[in-house]
This record gives sequence, C-alpha cells and structure tokens, in this order.
Amino acid sequence: MTRRHRGGAPLAAITALIVALSAAIYFAVALDDGTRRRTGDGGRSYGSAVPASSGVWVGTWSASPVAAEPGTEVSGLAGRSVRNVVHTSVGGTSARVTLSNLFGRAPLSLTHASVALADGAGAAAESGTMRRLTFGGRTTVVVPPGAQVVSDPVVLRVPYDGDVLVTTYSPTASGPVTHHPRARQISYGAAGDRTEDLTGAAFTEQVDAWRYLTALDVLTDEADGTVVVLGDSLTDGSSSSVGENRRWTDVLARRLRQAAEDGRDAPRYGVVNQGISGNRVLADGFVGGVTSPVGESLPRGRAGGRVERFAVDNPSGLKRFERDALGRANVRVVVMDLGVNDILRDPRLADPDRILDGLRAMADQAHGHGIKIVGATLMPFKGHPGYTDAREEVRQRINAGIRDGRVFDAVADFDRALRDPYDPRRLASDYDCGDHLHPSDRGYARMAAALDLADLAGAVPARL
Repeated sequence: MTRRHRGGAPLAAITALIVALSAAIYFAVALDDGTRRRTGDGGRSYGSAVPASSGVWVGTWSASPVAAEPGTEVSGLAGRSVRNVVHTSVGGTSARVTLSNLFGRAPLSLTHASVALADGAGAAAESGTMRRLTFGGRTTVVVPPGAQVVSDPVVLRVPYDGDVLVTTYSPTASGPVTHHPRARQISYGAAGDRTEDLTGAAFTEQVDAWRYLTALDVLTDEADGTVVVLGDSLTDGSSSSVGENRRWTDVLARRLRQAAEDGRDAPRYGVVNQGISGNRVLADGFVGGVTSPVGESLPRGRAGGRVERFAVDNPSGLKRFERDALGRANVRVVVMDLGVNDILRDPRLADPDRILDGLRAMADQAHGHGIKIVGATLMPFKGHPGYTDAREEVRQRINAGIRDGRVFDAVADFDRALRDPYDPRRLASDYDCGDHLHPSDRGYARMAAALDLADLAGAVPARL
C-alpha cells in the first residue's frame, strides 16, 4: 500500500518534482562559466571547483623542473608569494596545475594557491577570473621533497595564445626551490600572502624563471591531445625575445590553431615545451653549466591532490623521458630535438652510434605506450667555440641515421631548413642569433615551419 501525504499529493509526484528541480540546478551549474562573483569580494571570483564542461584534459603549457634555485638552499621562499606567468597553446573551460618540490630537501608547505588570467603584461589579474586552488579539497597542501602534486580542477575559461597567472604562497622555510631558469618569460615575487591580489602592485620582484610550477592542463573540446617537445636550449628558446613567446614550440602551436581555423586536415593538439638548456641524450647532470645529482626517472603524476615520491634528479633525455614526455596529459605524439650537446660537451669525440641508440631507445619507449615520435635533425654550429671538423662529422653521421627512417616515425629536417646554402656547416645568417648555435626569432619560426603538421597525425606506424 502506497502512503500518501496529508495534502493528497502522491509521493511519486513529489519525487518527480524533486528530480525536476535537481535537473534544473544541474543545468544551471553546467551553463555557469565560472565568472559569477560573490558580493563583497573586491572583484575576486572563485567559481566552482568541479568542471562542468565536457572534453578531454590536455597540456596547454609545461616546463621541466631543472634544478634548485641558487640562494634558496636554506629558507626557500618563506613568507613570499610566487606569481608565475605562463603562455597557453590551447584554450579550455577548466584548469589544473602541477607543482613540484623535486629539488627540495624539506617538505614544501603551500597554504594558498590561485590561478587567474593575466590582465595584459605584468602581474595584474583580469577581474573576475581569480580562482582559489585546492588539493584534495583543501587549500593547504604539503609537498614532500622529491615529489609533485596536481591540483583539483577549477572552472575557468582559459583562452588559447594567452597568459595565465599561477600564484603560490609558502609561509615556512622549505629549502631549495625547484625552478626552471632561462624561461624567456618574466615572472614575479612579493612579500606576504598575495595569492589573490588582483592589481599586481605588490609583485615588485622580477625573475626570468618559473618556480614550483611545471604544468598547466585544461579541460577542452578544442584539442584531442598533447604534443610534447623534448629538447635542449634550442627547444627551451634560448636567445628568443623575452616575453614575446617566440620559441619554435609557440610558433608550432599557432600553426596548429591556424590550420584548425582554416578547416585544414591537421591534428588538434596542445603543445608543451620540455626543453632544458644543456640537456643531452646520454649524459646526466649538465644543465647550462650546473652539475647536479643523478637519480632515477620519475613516474607519471596523478590528479586530485595525491602526492607521489620522486628521486631528486637532473637527468639525461633517456632518464627523464618517462617523466617529461610520457607523463604529460593525454600525450599523442613526441617531437625529439636532442643530441647537439652530446657532441659539444663530450671531452672526447662523441660516438654517433651510441647517440642514435639512445634516441632509438626513447622512440621504442614511446611506442610501448602507443605514442608516435617525430625526430629532428641536428642543426649546424660552425663558428661556435666548440666546433671542430671531427665534431661536424659526428653530426653528419647522426643526421644520416635520423634521415634513414630507422630511428623515428617521421623526421623534421631542421638542419636542411636553417643551414647556410653556401656553407652547410653553418646556420644561415638570418636564422643565427649571433652565437652560431642558437637561432634568432626568425630562425625559431623557420624551425616550426619545417615540421610537417601531417607528421603529427595518426597512430604509431606498424613495424615489420
């Protein structure tokens, strides 16, 4: 027997009403883009901590953790806010960040963190876009030394080809700060907890480095996956114009976007840059002249505030491939541009066969995860202090091995695109920044143009 309420309405009717109201609330939340404000917040907007949009998670920006920041060995950045400025390769409707204490020797306590859209150049945030970050539902997180943590997602409409501010505050000494130097992008620091500061006026310290932050992912229907570019200073963007996002990976992201807007048959990917100045295929520990400990490769990160243990390391391409290439969000293809430092930094003459074997090992590792890999030929460096005819011969043998199709699934021939046609051992003068090794802004644009977008599409080719 069905029990009825006093008003005579059947319980089933009331239940139906509740379901209808719940559905209305659900769709209202789903349509909210996260820009609704609380009153009395001074313009701050926190939005929802749960993404309401459909799509896939892809990397829109990343940077490899490189070393401990000099001068932070004892106190870290205790009592200071760090505001990182990063540039997006693809837009989305929700965001999450990865923070690293890889080179720390003590727990990193972060009591507040935020993400916001930049209001033009500098440290100011666009009104209505400030979002407080949480980690497992809490605003405070402790990252053990040698570990990383991924934030909970927040609803935020992130544009493509735009700047995003990620700010953290640590009240206590944590020891060495994990950072990525030579960022070619100015980020900021301020005394006190300024994580939700909108004006940016308190951020008087400027630094050409990213601190703690190693990835920004977005939930998006604008892209189907992520291109990871693993390389050295040529990928990191050394000598490119500071703050203008003219690394070749930035230009590649714009090419992919333009192809999509033009309706061309090109893959829809976010592009993330995993370049480290001085990085080599085989040898550990050289990062722009800094020697650091050698440890193990790092496993993939996981979202939701859970922490994973990592070894403190500054590895070769072989050792960091799992962490920096395969560990990124929804990676579909890796572009590899490594090897020139193996030639230039070896006190003896480098063995081209060993370098090719190292590149082939990373390609095999990518294939084991169903990921396609495109390799770049090594560009010329005659005129650089490290140049010798013997080293040029090693470069030629490596490039021949790359071009013969037995190392990578496809080839981006940067050597052919940037070399001087009258002296192929040199960079063409228009593409040379002046040190005869690193490209100019025009050279970086030429590198991006030399990569066939069709080579980024498709699955791993079958090997007979």
